[in-house]
Order: sequence, then C-alpha cells, then structure tokens
Amino acid sequence: MRILLNLLKWSGKTFGLLILFLLLAIAVQYITCPVYIFPEPSPFSGDTIFNPYHGINGNSWRKCNFQVQSYAWCGLTDGRKNRNEHIDSIYAMLDYDAVAISDYQKINTFGIEKPQYVPVYEHGYGIFKNHQVLIGADKVLWRDYPLFQNLHNKQHILNLLRNDNDLVYIAHPRLRSAYAPEDMKYLTAYDGIEVLNYFRVSREHWDSALSAGRPVTILGNDDAHDIFNPDEVGFRCTYIYSPHLTGEGLVKALKQGQAFGADLYRPTGESFETKTEKANAIPELVRVEMDGDTLTVEVSEKAMSFNFIGQGGESKGIVRDTHRASYVFTPGDTYIRAQIGFYSFAVFYLNPVFRFDGQDPWAMETARVDPYRTWLLRILGFATLIFIIFNIYYIRKRIRKKRNATR
Repeated sequence: MRILLNLLKWSGKTFGLLILFLLLAIAVQYITCPVYIFPEPSPFSGDTIFNPYHGINGNSWRKCNFQVQSYAWCGLTDGRKNRNEHIDSIYAMLDYDAVAISDYQKINTFGIEKPQYVPVYEHGYGIFKNHQVLIGADKVLWRDYPLFQNLHNKQHILNLLRNDNDLVYIAHPRLRSAYAPEDMKYLTAYDGIEVLNYFRVSREHWDSALSAGRPVTILGNDDAHDIFNPDEVGFRCTYIYSPHLTGEGLVKALKQGQAFGADLYRPTGESFETKTEKANAIPELVRVEMDGDTLTVEVSEKAMSFNFIGQGGESKGIVRDTHRASYVFTPGDTYIRAQIGFYSFAVFYLNPVFRFDGQDPWAMETARVDPYRTWLLRILGFATLIFIIFNIYYIRKRIRKKRNATR
C-alpha cells in the first residue's frame, strides 16, 4: 500500500512539473512576441483600375478544394474517419480538378506524383481556432499562441508563416470569433481570407480588409471533417483560372487573383448520387472586363442577380435576371467585387477590381516591429515571471518548514 501511495505521489509531482513547464513555455512565447506598429487603414486609390481577370476566357476554370482533413496524428485530430484514397475518389466523383489535403500541422504528400499536387497544411492549435491555410508549403511552423491571441500575436504568426509558404490564407475567421472584422483593417503579410467555409461565411471580414486597402483574395473550401457525410462535401470551392492543370499553375493563378469562391447550393440530406448529377451543371464565369470605368461581368447562363459591392461592404448596384451585367465606377468607388446569385441558389464571389497607383497592385504596406515597446514588454514580462517563480519557491519552502516544525 505504501509503495502505491509513493507511486501516486511521484506521479502527481511529475504531472505537476510537466504542467508547470508547459505553462512556463507558453508564457515565454507570449512574452517574446514582438509589438507591432500597424499601418493605418487606407482605402484603395489612384487613377488606374486593376482587373485581376484581364485576358481570361471561360475555358480553363479548375474546380479546387484546399481544406479537408484526413486521418493524422494517430486519430487525435478531426478527420480521423477520412482516408486519403477516399478523399481523392469522392472529390473526383464530384468533378473536382484538384484537392489538397490540409492536415493540422502536417504536410500530406498523398498524390505528390500528380501534376496538380500542391503541398498544403492547416496551421494553428489554439483554443479559439486562430488558424491559417498554407498553400505551397515548404515546412510546418510549430509556434503558436494557444490560449488567446491579440492583434500582435496574430501578426507575428502571419509574418512567420510568410517565410515558408507561397500563399498564406486566414482560415474561417468567423469561427469562434478567431478574427474580428476590426482585425482585418490592420493585419498585413497575408494573401487572402477563407471567406467560404463549411462552418462559416466571413464576408464582413473580407470587406473590412478590402475597405482598408488590403489587396486580399478569396478562398472557398469545404473543410470537411467527415467526407462520408454528404452534407459536408461538395458544398463550397474555389475556381482557379489555369490553362495547364499543374500545382505551379494553380498557385500562380491564386497569387494573381485569377480565381473566385463558389457557394454550390446543396440542401441538407442531398445524396452523393444527386450531388454527382449536379456537378456538371455548374454555370461558368465567361469574362470580367474593364472598359474605361465600366466593369462588365458575364456568365454562361442567366443569373438571378449581379450584386456589385464596394467600400464598407455596401451594395452599389444590383442587376437582375440576365447573363451579363455592367457597373460604372464612380470617383468615390475604391473597389468593386461582384457577387453573382443563380436560380440554382449557387453563388459566385469574384475577387475585387480596385484602384491603384499603376505600380504593383498586390503591394501591401506591412506592419513594423516597434523595438522599444517590444523590449519593454519583454523586460517587464520576464521580471514578472521571475517574481512569480521566486514567490512560488519561497512559499513552498515556508510550507515545508512549517510541516517539519509540527512533526
């Protein structure tokens, strides 16, 4: 019995030490986070209007999904039911051209031999789902801020991810309020937002970033955790304009904004058989052209509405019951993005056409590290941590002394 009690006592102490070291490591991560000076929101401006869709035709759109989890980490993470081969076959059945498996903190190499393979993973393990989708990933970043994230923590992670990935997308920002629309006015060093996700739609976050002059693009994904559930699959996707179906071509087109997000209406309870029948009946985006100050958008079948949305997420004009619609830029318009609703209830979300100064339209002013505030935070943070550790040590020492005195 005494041996068992000693073993339990030792186990308790060991577990307590592990928790203490874990909390200490987390505290050090927060203390060492840089403090940033964020560029003020500045709406798009200039005499030139940039159209990312210039020169495209309707023949080379590729249906893609960059968020779906598979069995990983011994089944500890979501997606434990999904095997790589099943993911591949189900999405092929639904007429997808490219599907990237975005395991948590792991680059999945399934299908690496295919020309359209793109290395992808989902970063983040915090309790508030502050996640990012990394496309064209070279290696996994293990640093994160797991308990909470302020604006500086979020910016630091985006900066670190920028170093090892072709494209950085903020994942499902509305989920668990991981990112507030207000955050998007200030964050920099990322390429786009996963506006369309099975769990949430984050239009207000996108318009907040665009209204602040951040040239960020849309990503649409299923983010399916159970691919055998028809309600999670074939729901949302990204169409990418790529004449050659290669991973390099898909990444390049995403960088250039030659893509759009699609919400493919799928009523709850719809079978895989019905989904398959509908997969080949999706309308096509035929052209998006700027002629002077006039934006014209055309699709392959009559749409229920073309909604032209601009600064502040405000609808600037709606054209109904046609396959082609135009909008004339006014002097006060900074950007316009078209949202096209079809009679099938599918919706296309096009990337914005926006004003710029004639230089690089994708240039984004980045947040800068404030060295003085950063080191002040670190000095105060480590001083506080040392003070807490010493107090714990002396309190424990005093308790031991009292126990010994009463024996």
